[in-house]
Amino acid sequence: MLTAPFISLLAIYIAMGTIIALVSRRFGVKSSADYFVAGYRLGGFLASMTYAATTYSAFMMVGLVGLAFATGIAALGFELAYLIATMGILATVGPTIWRLARERGWVSPSEMVSDLYNSQILGMAIPVLYLVALIPYVAAQLKGVGEIFDVVGLGYGVGIVVALGLVLLWTLIAGVWSVATTDAYQGIWMLGASISVTLWLSTALIPSSNLDVSRIVEVLRTTASGNLLSNTWPINVFIGFTTPWLFFAITNPQVVQRLYMPRNSRAYRGMVRYFAIYGLLYTALVVLIGLAFRAYVASMLGREMEIHLVKNRDMVTPYMLSLASPLLAVFTFVSIVAAAISTANSIILSVASSITRDLYERRARVVKQQTSRVIAWSSIAVMSMAAAIIALAKPAFIVELSVLSAALLLPLAPVTLVGLYLQPGSKGRVPALSALLSIASGFAIMLLAAIVYGAKKALITTWLGIPIPLWVLIVSTLIIALGTFISRCESR
Repeated sequence: MLTAPFISLLAIYIAMGTIIALVSRRFGVKSSADYFVAGYRLGGFLASMTYAATTYSAFMMVGLVGLAFATGIAALGFELAYLIATMGILATVGPTIWRLARERGWVSPSEMVSDLYNSQILGMAIPVLYLVALIPYVAAQLKGVGEIFDVVGLGYGVGIVVALGLVLLWTLIAGVWSVATTDAYQGIWMLGASISVTLWLSTALIPSSNLDVSRIVEVLRTTASGNLLSNTWPINVFIGFTTPWLFFAITNPQVVQRLYMPRNSRAYRGMVRYFAIYGLLYTALVVLIGLAFRAYVASMLGREMEIHLVKNRDMVTPYMLSLASPLLAVFTFVSIVAAAISTANSIILSVASSITRDLYERRARVVKQQTSRVIAWSSIAVMSMAAAIIALAKPAFIVELSVLSAALLLPLAPVTLVGLYLQPGSKGRVPALSALLSIASGFAIMLLAAIVYGAKKALITTWLGIPIPLWVLIVSTLIIALGTFISRCESR
């Protein structure tokens, strides 16, 4: 049984993480800027690690391993599309966001959009959008932890409670200082686990089954799902899943907010460089794990087990680790807990910053820090509890929950890009109203699709041959483009 060693290693992980969080208080938390964006003082390494740990969640070692196992090399294309698009955004749009954040004192991600359009209404609407859209993403993280606890014999519900407790504890201790420092600790743990599993597969499990590279290639070409070394995704599936991922870096508040934090341009460049290395290595290892284990299952455990795991792909990693040594299994299980916690607390803290800044601090005549803290803590508690309730219902696979959240936030992409480069805020009310309509229309389309079709089908269903997420992007872009055009015509 893995229960005792898992509890022991988890206790060590929690103790070390809590000590790191408590030590981070020495950096000082005197204002909301300190609490939410570390006073714009993060160095390149810490900024890159909190960006990486926030981005790469339970989605990777649970969701992406299972996706690669079930669908093959197409999963690598899906995740590399995200990484390439993110690097492009960080290299082009990111420096502009970093510079403007320091010049204008942005703290929350919604504050950026409302400031660019000079609109209080946007500042109030976007935090609500974040709250609704990101609860499924947080639920996906809690679900990942719950699945791990279930496998080791502690129970799914216990995992949800423990994850919820850690999110609240490390978030409340020192805000983003404790989140960023524990993210660095957790990011190292996550990468170490993926390397360890890869080494175990390549030196122990795969050789024990008499599989060499040529045999692995042969097996992957003749699986129950078809040739996994070719594209097994229909075009509507690839577009539907990838479109929200391409704009993740400018739509999801937890990563947008991290662009504010590097202390200078050198630290910002370091963040981008280190994240690129981390992201490429972690992605390659995770997909390799999924493919290698699929070859093992197909050749050694039979087609019945192969099909069973394809249908239950969130269980691929737990089942794989049941074949490993207890030490490696619990080390990897705790790394998945770390990945989930690092993402969940970053999301919740970002949403809390938007609610606190845009619904209170920018509206109040006199800002009271104690009131700000109460609002932030209340927001954190409400969002955490809502995500836990959804996670307990197990509504979908982790991948679908994660991508659905990104799709609900997709309308923010054209609005943000127009705001950053055309600076429409001084040109009357039309740009702000068109931005609000753009966001509301795109969000309504995606939310309606999720309600009607469910999380997975909403991402892959087509209207007139076009996947719904792409419709969201098209409609949102057309509305903000029309509003900008009208505004410019009026100003001539």
